[in-house]
Amino acid sequence: MDFHPQPTGGTARPWAFPAPERGTLDNGLTVLRCHRPGQQVVAVEIDLDAPLDAEPEGLDGVATIMARALSEGTDKHTAEEFAAELERCGATLDAHADHPGVRVSLEVPASRLPKALGLLAEALRAPAFADSEVERLVRNRLDEIPHETANPGRRAAKQLYAELFPAASRMSRPRQGTEETVARIDAAAVRAFYEAHVRPASATAVVVGDLTGIDLDAVLAESLGTWTGTAAKPRTAPPVTADDTGRVVIVDRPGAVQTQLLIGRIGPDRHDRVWPAQVVGTYCLGGTLTSRLDRVLREEKGYTYGVRAFGQVLRSTPEGTGAAMLAINGSVDTPHTGPALDDLWKVLRTLAEEGLTDAERDAAVHNLVGVAPLRYETAAAVAGTLADQVEQHLPDDFQAELYRRLAETGTVEATAAVVSAFPPDRLVTVLVGDAAVIKEPVEALGIGEVTVVSG
Repeated sequence: MDFHPQPTGGTARPWAFPAPERGTLDNGLTVLRCHRPGQQVVAVEIDLDAPLDAEPEGLDGVATIMARALSEGTDKHTAEEFAAELERCGATLDAHADHPGVRVSLEVPASRLPKALGLLAEALRAPAFADSEVERLVRNRLDEIPHETANPGRRAAKQLYAELFPAASRMSRPRQGTEETVARIDAAAVRAFYEAHVRPASATAVVVGDLTGIDLDAVLAESLGTWTGTAAKPRTAPPVTADDTGRVVIVDRPGAVQTQLLIGRIGPDRHDRVWPAQVVGTYCLGGTLTSRLDRVLREEKGYTYGVRAFGQVLRSTPEGTGAAMLAINGSVDTPHTGPALDDLWKVLRTLAEEGLTDAERDAAVHNLVGVAPLRYETAAAVAGTLADQVEQHLPDDFQAELYRRLAETGTVEATAAVVSAFPPDRLVTVLVGDAAVIKEPVEALGIGEVTVVSG
């Protein structure tokens, strides 16, 4: 019997985050394209400069309703017809609003890209914003709010933002609006917000996938190139200010068997030179199942299924400034809320006194850098990251450069960054749980004044 020779491994090739090509259409739309051989599902991300702080006073949530309404009918198709046309292309189209702006995402097989881009252009160029569709979207959003309030994680986030930011700041209020503000939104308000902020000159399109045999210049000219609008208006983003005086807020949920923890403050965004070291240090603290927080609270004490630490950019400016939310979240069983918080603070204090170990740093860097090729196997993952860079006013090579800087981060540098990010006396702690059970033991910890609000 003849056997085929055993295959041998090839030479490992160095990996780097894909570099896009940048250009501009005649209508002012900025385009980033990235050819990814083999990625037959093309991903398109559109960044619209329609931030939440541009929403009119009293109409929080209008950006979200506008984003959802973009695919609910155009000047050529009803909502049902538009959905059917997308389905014929095998395409998906989604949109959402966040503090930096509105993001529209399209995924479609490469063979159907021209048709799908035409539909996307139609949605951006001439959305119908029919009264009936906007009213339906408003009702849907109003139905979502009670469910979000009932969710302990969402309720904790709402409270933390309200605590950290001044009441006048848009960041202090729910991204998608409250029952009071959403109820005021109508088709006229949606149309006015669209006309004030959606235009090609202030938008960016990111196209990623296998573009073999596709004349992308021609396809873009015939689709997104037909979108017209006035020149971009200069806009100044208000500064991000926050009060991170150490304190505890308990959102009372009588009878709750678990307490949701969300502990946070505001720190530097990805423009800051400390960001790579902060990423490494935060990963060591709570980025994985083997992190310090999990090792103590989950493995040793059994208080929780997991606690995570993370940094999430909130908003950046063209001037290279911005802010990120630095937070620790998880849940613990109600009777052990006090002991769990006590141990969590001990982890933070020990970290400040003794620092990270070389082994922790090495494992973090290996995981952060080593898994990068797997994270970006799909065109959508690459397109999303490129769109994030656009949204945060970062250079096109930021992600590639970040991995190099992560690999060069030392233990001392990572320690300094994470200790600065999570100082034990400058953290706002939100607990969603049974106040009658947890208030007294939490007060005994001395980690800040404790107040109770209704759930």
